[in-house]
Amino acid sequence: MRLLLVEDDNHVAAALSAVLRRHGFDVTHARNGEEALQALVPESAGFGVVLLDLGLPDQDGYEVCSRIRKRTSTPVIMVTARSDVRSRIHGLNLGADDYVVKPYDTGELLARIHAVSRRTVHESAGTAAETEVRLGPVHIELPTRRVTVDGTVVQLTRKEFDLLALLAQRPGVVFRREQIISEVWQTSWEGTGRTLEVHVASLRAKLRMPALIETVRGVGYRLVAPAA
Repeated sequence: MRLLLVEDDNHVAAALSAVLRRHGFDVTHARNGEEALQALVPESAGFGVVLLDLGLPDQDGYEVCSRIRKRTSTPVIMVTARSDVRSRIHGLNLGADDYVVKPYDTGELLARIHAVSRRTVHESAGTAAETEVRLGPVHIELPTRRVTVDGTVVQLTRKEFDLLALLAQRPGVVFRREQIISEVWQTSWEGTGRTLEVHVASLRAKLRMPALIETVRGVGYRLVAPAA
């Protein structure tokens, strides 16, 4: 997932960016409000979430949030030391999707990022084209979590389906191992690598399409769309 971090403190931004990248995020750093707004236009820039600090040097973070919301539906999480209820309510009323108070636990921040991302995907899934994925003989129905190959239903576990659905979002694009673990298992990479390998092997076997999920050595996996 691409993530826009709006933070004027370079040291804070560097430390947080390192953590986010370890969990599979592609981080772009904007140092002020104007840089953030430029990065978000057009919306096809493809950011999944904006982490917005309120204490910016060129303009107030609340104003930046308001301008972001007028330009794009990208989820915004305000990250700030302002902990009073009035500040939180003001931020949410301006269109922020969540509000995290410094200092925060990294695990909580990651959970909130995933939560607003999942909620946005769910709310945008309004048509059959958005809720179904067809990859040659493979048909994935996202709302019902149903997978068929050549019309035959394939029984998948919850995590197997989540893994397949994630890779199917962008066929041909490599997903880093850390990103998959963070998105599907909502945890860090440590100790979970073997679990990912087992689930990939199981998917290949159940779908009877070993070449569908390609291993990119040293990086992760990508889904190779088969011929129709």
